Amino acid sequence: MGFTKPDLPKVDPDTFLQKPLMERMRILAVDWAENGFGSPRMVHTIYIVKLVLFFALGGIVIATVTSGLPAFWHVSEWWNQPIVYQKVILWTVLLEAVGVAGSWGPLAGKITPMTGGIRFWARPGTIRLRPWRWVPLTGGDRRTRFDVVLYVALLVSLAVPLLAPGVHSASLSQALPDNTSGLVDPALLLAPIVLLVLVGLRDKTIFLGARGEQYLPALVFFAALPFVNMIIALKMLIVVVWVGAGFSKFGKHFANVIPPMVSNSPSMPLKFVKRAHYRDFPRDMRPSRLANFMAHGNGTVVEIVAPLILFVSTNMWVTVAAALFMVAFHLFIISTFPLAVPLEWNVVFAYTTVFLFLGYPNWDGYAPWDMSPPWLALIIAAALLFFPVLGNVRPDKVSFLPSMRQYAGNWASAVWAFAPGAEEKLNRVTRSAKNQIDQFVEYGYEPKWAEITLQKTAAWRTMHSQARGLFSVLLTQLPDIDTRTVREAEFVCNSLIGFNFGDGHLHDVDMIRAVQREARFEPGELVIAWVESEALGSGVQHYKVIDGALGVIELGTWKVADAVEEQPWLPNGPIPLQVTWSLSGTSPAGRRRDQDHGHGALA
Repeated sequence: MGFTKPDLPKVDPDTFLQKPLMERMRILAVDWAENGFGSPRMVHTIYIVKLVLFFALGGIVIATVTSGLPAFWHVSEWWNQPIVYQKVILWTVLLEAVGVAGSWGPLAGKITPMTGGIRFWARPGTIRLRPWRWVPLTGGDRRTRFDVVLYVALLVSLAVPLLAPGVHSASLSQALPDNTSGLVDPALLLAPIVLLVLVGLRDKTIFLGARGEQYLPALVFFAALPFVNMIIALKMLIVVVWVGAGFSKFGKHFANVIPPMVSNSPSMPLKFVKRAHYRDFPRDMRPSRLANFMAHGNGTVVEIVAPLILFVSTNMWVTVAAALFMVAFHLFIISTFPLAVPLEWNVVFAYTTVFLFLGYPNWDGYAPWDMSPPWLALIIAAALLFFPVLGNVRPDKVSFLPSMRQYAGNWASAVWAFAPGAEEKLNRVTRSAKNQIDQFVEYGYEPKWAEITLQKTAAWRTMHSQARGLFSVLLTQLPDIDTRTVREAEFVCNSLIGFNFGDGHLHDVDMIRAVQREARFEPGELVIAWVESEALGSGVQHYKVIDGALGVIELGTWKVADAVEEQPWLPNGPIPLQVTWSLSGTSPAGRRRDQDHGHGALA
């Protein structure tokens, strides 16, 4: 792999593209296992420079300069200053809301341009997705000028407290008499809190893009709680995020996440280590014992046990050890450059670990039992746990982000299959980026290699449990699947709405309906296999087959156990599917619209 050249699969493009779909998936999955996405090292360097200079250094400089603190190189003077932490959070929310933090750049499917976010969200006529249909005054699927004004106002409201000097806080002075920098003015936080809620009720894409499920509670704590209670509540917040994510990794899905993630890590150049994460490379690509240990030993256990130790420990050395574990945990995630590239989020959580648990340790009066009054802790805990609990029991009701199921492998996801030439119709949709195939070509890829590179993202999906079901659905539905253009939905979604973080709720039936309004697919031209996350303990996943023109044409389930036992390329054929409902007709192109059935058309 060169600094500026990608590491392309060792195939003849003409011969490769004539092979059956699942044979192509096998070849590319095996290639991924050794080489990952194959991105040029220049790409990772861009991310590192952005992370260190723009995000970390830029945020620290802004926080210290606007708070009257010594220059950023005097780390001992600012690392545990409460106002610095508050402004780091504001800086992070602002960058996430603009779209230059998570889900940014080539690794997130944004090649030219590299930024989604603001390029879509500040433009009337782009696709807007509401979180719940029952919320009044949220109808429609396109952004209006009102939505754009609301979004821009949110950005301004975040910038104002970020740049404003601190104000005196009686509760802070009582706890830290020597502190002179104060806190962010609580009054200045009311606007971003209200605007983030209002934007979120009309536009879930922006809310999730700003990572509102994690940072909105922090802003509320900054604005509403006295200092000691604020610190304890912030500890509760981060522990819920950690433990929720750790809990979600129990089950059959997560072990399948580790091998392709390690294979894609530029910090892991040793191919024999990458191969060791597969049961019998290249014949058996299921997770090995090493991958299972990495998933549930170093992953799940650490993400649950270490945070709980931090939460209750009153021993300095135990606390330091647990904090180092969590910092190392987040640095490891950064080193793998996961495709959603949540690098800034991991830096913030590493800093948060040090700031909260070492800067304000339990033995100094910042333990959970020090909250006053004690019943307030119960109310905050219940509020923080509401969406994680609901989202695990009813994943169809809550995005996997508020459900705290980050990178657990248990995702709502999809694969899109276009009839020859039909993908080009997506360029009719109002947006700020072309189809990824066109972006790769404009970047300099030959068209055939651009196609193979995009097919590699579909192969990456096959390495995860839910894809064995998704591809089984397509193989069952589409006799002509080998002639179709098959795309990983997360990449397609990025070009259509400017953001995706692995959440299939962002490219569900509502989004496809919005796309169809402008793309105008004919029946059978776009067929999508879409699946919901597994509900806690259910053992099954519920899938939908969606025709771009006709709507939902089939509903069913598959057993998770069947999916995880198969190879990515399904050598034994489709896994068993239990069809629970099907629209009349024999093929997607020939199915007629059923006016009487509740699963209506998208047209």
